[in-house]
Amino acid sequence: MKGGTRTKVDRPRVRIEQTFDAPRDQVFDAWVQRDLLEQWFAPDGCTLHIARLDVRTGGGYHWCIKNPSFGACWTIGSYLEVVRPERLVFTAVIADADGIPRTPASQGHDPAWPQETSVCVTFTERAGRTIVTLEQDVSPRLAQRTGAYPSWLQMLDQLRRQLGRVTR
Repeated sequence: MKGGTRTKVDRPRVRIEQTFDAPRDQVFDAWVQRDLLEQWFAPDGCTLHIARLDVRTGGGYHWCIKNPSFGACWTIGSYLEVVRPERLVFTAVIADADGIPRTPASQGHDPAWPQETSVCVTFTERAGRTIVTLEQDVSPRLAQRTGAYPSWLQMLDQLRRQLGRVTR
């Protein structure tokens, strides 16, 4: 795993790379199928509620990660790229329960967090295993401070456990 790199335009990005003992199609499906996504796409102790999910290029989502300690974190976004089973690119915009974009501070987030970020997830198959590379255009330091980086790690660990249940 890597903590952060810079892109061609010198923008800081969180970068996480992990390997899963599952075929690429199966790992990709866990990111795009509602019933599978709801099983793992929330940090430890939290749950995901999906209000809307339309996974296709030009489609979008509206979901909420419910945290018993901090409350509801609503997000909306658009799928910029969906290339099965190779790549997903989507935006993540802080929103409210009605799907209206809001400032991070108004929703209880760190005011330094950007209102919109983009996430790129690539899936590379090697010898029956899948390498997932996740990049989000936010400063690794900010992602660590706000808990976003450790949340991604927890979610990917939950994905690994969920895939283990599916394959056995």
